[in-house]
Amino acid sequence: MDKLPATVLAAIDEARTQQEDPLALFIYDLDALKQHVTQVMAALPKGVELYYAIKANSEPQILATVAPLVHGLEISSGGEIDRVQACPTLKPFIFSGPGKLDSDLRSALQHGVEAIHIESLNEIVRLQRLALEAGRVQDVLLRINPELPSPLSSKLAMAGTATPFGIDESELAQAVSWVDNASHLRLKGFHVHAMSHQSLVERHEQLLDLYLERWPQWKALSANPAMITHLNVGGGIGVNYLGAEQFDWQRLCAHLGESLAACADAPIVRFEPGRFISAYCGYYAIEVLDTKTSHGKHFLVCRGGTHHFRLPVAQGHDHPVIHLPRGPAISGAVERKWTVVGQLCTPKDVLSRDCPLTGVEVGDMLVLPLAGAYGYNISHADFLCHPRPPQLFAGGASWV
Repeated sequence: MDKLPATVLAAIDEARTQQEDPLALFIYDLDALKQHVTQVMAALPKGVELYYAIKANSEPQILATVAPLVHGLEISSGGEIDRVQACPTLKPFIFSGPGKLDSDLRSALQHGVEAIHIESLNEIVRLQRLALEAGRVQDVLLRINPELPSPLSSKLAMAGTATPFGIDESELAQAVSWVDNASHLRLKGFHVHAMSHQSLVERHEQLLDLYLERWPQWKALSANPAMITHLNVGGGIGVNYLGAEQFDWQRLCAHLGESLAACADAPIVRFEPGRFISAYCGYYAIEVLDTKTSHGKHFLVCRGGTHHFRLPVAQGHDHPVIHLPRGPAISGAVERKWTVVGQLCTPKDVLSRDCPLTGVEVGDMLVLPLAGAYGYNISHADFLCHPRPPQLFAGGASWV
């Protein structure tokens, strides 16, 4: 994590020749993204699919790189439908998430959505009406908020507790009956996304095994169980922002393959990760504007800040920082613990606290890796009316 790819260094050098003001920009390594996704897909066992959750990063260049490699795309809004339709590689897409507008659902139906994940009993009624109007029998998955053992949780729980996501398991039988009796809806399977940012592969293995254990029970609620084929297990694969060891995807896939082989009536399992797909390819580079000490704490004031890169605040962590000196290393420089902040008029504009760095000077660059997911796209970019940061996409020798 402490070494920068040549593509990132070249992007910073080129940006410096084109801009007089100090820099704050995002750089995405599309070759690295392609290599990572290829490895992720190669580990999938037979009978398992992967759809990219574009909410993690839906920039056109990211989608154009990922779409040819995955089975499909997962979206959660009408605007994301537009992004998928503009992608040069058209792939099947599924529509998840609470609070869907009728206009969003009509757009999804119009564009041939593969499956819609139903979040509530009310949504069944609405979608039946809209599908009837469209003259289309629509495949659906019922999103379940199941009862889960307390150990099978994560930093960001999406199910197994009181949340706005999915249908409470106590109402599942009613929901299945309503879909069975809807003339223009066809129950294709179930969706459970219980956790986000899960770092422990053991917990994820246990969670998938629990889903497979309940799969026959859920299917049996339907009058047409033979029509139910898919189990969407969501995403939630975590990224370790604070260390080198990452989630053991190969181990999880091997375990899932063994579990499916032991099932008498195995479903088609579908993952829909976002963060785990795009996080590793992104870098946020910021130039040091000022250095100062206040009440015994050392601060690096940098161009940009959390209005560009909200991830550290959203995740509640101190992001890793790579120091890129502008000139030769300073002889005899002493390491200090620096708090890296941006330009905003709020004490919450903090990217990393007590980061050990040596010889940092005004004009040096700090590069924050693992910035390819839930970074710029979740940030309050218009706060204080600062300009939006350039986003550079490196693919081989070409820049877009």
